[in-house]
Amino acid sequence: MTRGFAEKTGVTLRAWEGKRVQEQNQRVRFEQVVLVHLDAAYNLARWLTRNDQDAEDVVQEACLRAYKFFASYQGGNSRTWLLTIVRNTCYTWLRQNRGHELAAFDEELHHVAADCDVLNPEVLFERGANLQLLKEALEELPVEFREVMILRELEDLSYKEIARIAGVPIGTVMSRLNRARQRLQTRLTQLIDAEEAE
Repeated sequence: MTRGFAEKTGVTLRAWEGKRVQEQNQRVRFEQVVLVHLDAAYNLARWLTRNDQDAEDVVQEACLRAYKFFASYQGGNSRTWLLTIVRNTCYTWLRQNRGHELAAFDEELHHVAADCDVLNPEVLFERGANLQLLKEALEELPVEFREVMILRELEDLSYKEIARIAGVPIGTVMSRLNRARQRLQTRLTQLIDAEEAE
C-alpha cells in the first residue's frame, strides 16, 4: 500500500493553515512595527545616496531585508532597527555604485579648526540663507558626516541611537557631528559670500 503525500511529508492541512496564519500575523506585525518608519528610512537613504530614485531602490531593498529577518527582531526601537538596515543597505549600494564616495576618510585632511569664525547653520538660515544653499552644502559633506547630521538634525535621534545605527562609539558620533557642523558652517559661509558677490 502506498502512503499519501500528507503521510510521506508530514504536512497536514491543519499544519499548513497554521503556518499560513503565522505568516499573515508576521506580515501584519511587520507593517505595524516597521513600515510606519518608511518616511525616516527614505529620508536617510535620500541624503546618503543624494538621488530620489536610488533612495527608493535602497529603501525597497532594505525593507525586503528587514522582512526577511523580521522573525529575529527582538523588539525595542523599531525605528533604529530599520534605519540600521537602511544605512547598511545604503553603504552596500554606495560601495557597488559609487565607491569613490566611500574612500578612506582622513581626519586631518577634513579637519576644520574649532576656533574658526563661522556662523551657526541656524543663524545662517535665520539670516535668509537659501534652502537650496543649505541642501547643496549638506550634499557636499562626506557621507559619514552627512549621515550623522541627517540622523541627529532631521530625524532627531539621540547620540546613542545614531551610534547603534552607524555601528560606532558615541564619541565618534559626537566627533563626526561636530566636524560636520563646522564644515557645514564653513561651506554655507562660502556659498553665501559667493552669492552676495554676484
